[in-house]
Amino acid sequence: MSGTTKSSPQPVESIDDLVAFLRAGEKPPERWRVGTEHEKIGLHGNDRSPIEYAGDRGIRVLLERIADRAGWEPIFEDGNIIALQCGGASITLEPGGQLELSGAPLRTIFETCAEFHTHLELVRSVSEPLDIVWLGLGMHPIHSVGELPRMPKERYRIMRRYLPTRGSRGLIMMFATATVQANLDYASETDMVDKVRTALVISPIVSAIFANSSLSDGKANGFVSRRMHAWTDTDPDRCGMLPIAFEADFGYRRYVEWALDVPMFFLVREGRYAPAHDMTFRQFLERGHGKERATLEDFDRHLTTLFPEVRVKQFIEVRGADAVPPGLTCSLPALWKGILYDATARAAAASLIDANQAEREAALEAVSRHGMAASYAGRPILGLARELVEIARGGLERIGHAGPDAPDESAFLDPIFAQLALAKSPGQVVLECWEGEWERSLERLIEYARY
Repeated sequence: MSGTTKSSPQPVESIDDLVAFLRAGEKPPERWRVGTEHEKIGLHGNDRSPIEYAGDRGIRVLLERIADRAGWEPIFEDGNIIALQCGGASITLEPGGQLELSGAPLRTIFETCAEFHTHLELVRSVSEPLDIVWLGLGMHPIHSVGELPRMPKERYRIMRRYLPTRGSRGLIMMFATATVQANLDYASETDMVDKVRTALVISPIVSAIFANSSLSDGKANGFVSRRMHAWTDTDPDRCGMLPIAFEADFGYRRYVEWALDVPMFFLVREGRYAPAHDMTFRQFLERGHGKERATLEDFDRHLTTLFPEVRVKQFIEVRGADAVPPGLTCSLPALWKGILYDATARAAAASLIDANQAEREAALEAVSRHGMAASYAGRPILGLARELVEIARGGLERIGHAGPDAPDESAFLDPIFAQLALAKSPGQVVLECWEGEWERSLERLIEYARY
């Protein structure tokens, strides 16, 4: 999970070392955990201006106050505070000033949800005196990419120069979007393959449940999830539905071989970033970069620059959901846990829809435009979503992780059932309210979406 990857500056001698690196992530079921990462869109409440990094109401001050008040350890780059760490969790800056909590790997969703709400209370208490409001939306609803600030992170400077050479929407993805994702463990190579394939098959359905970015630049944008649409033209080398996962030889080595042929973003030495997109990681491994040779730490960092809908590191990341209001945020890791951590549920989910690669990709595009009104391989997404959430509920009941006054974690799916009862994605609801009772009022939107 976030913060638990075991990498080192050990030189890489062969591809076998990289395969072994992924294999080192294996854990027996009793050690499986779930980590949750969620991003928030920020603005100033009074004048709705973007949140700059510097200044007396900026993000730097916000991070400094969190560190002072709650004991989070600050992380610096070139003298700028860019992140906070505490235990197995971290608070980090995204390129346009979005704030992310990368949660600790935790055994139960009860712990995950408590972590989330504790984080929100802390952030609110520090943000309110600075007139900062955080929104549970998948895309900035007001400001365009050109109006949003740039965070002082060299990683992002390199990315924002490179990604426009690969696609037309990379900067939208970087600066204007927000997501919630879950990170899950695997027990073996076979288990990893099964979980990745299942997650990819159902990813369009999960994305529809959480599609929540129908407004941008202060108006309706023609999508239910503009965030999803942005990913479809960000970088074909490193994004998408990972077709190799359905090839017969898919496993650790096949994923490594795919990663090796993706151009690098950068090389980091002694905390300094240097652009390296003139070579793939395979070329770096074979011939080095000047005097520098590839290390496991380099490969681990390279894996974080790959963005398929389902990503493999020393754990599995499922990445397809928009940021949403708090109740649904806690539902996302519960949904994935109920499906992927129970073998019966996983098998049922994998067989829910018989789709080929083209149909899976088409479903993502349809969901980005229509949300739960879309179809997937000829079947209505709404019906598939109802079946999928029932499968997840059964999985959580069989797993049986109890909490205060609850025999299992299935109640965390209740906000999804409530959403399904509306027969609409969150972004569809927002759009209808925006054009209807809210009368296109930004104040009403902010009040609805604020954490």
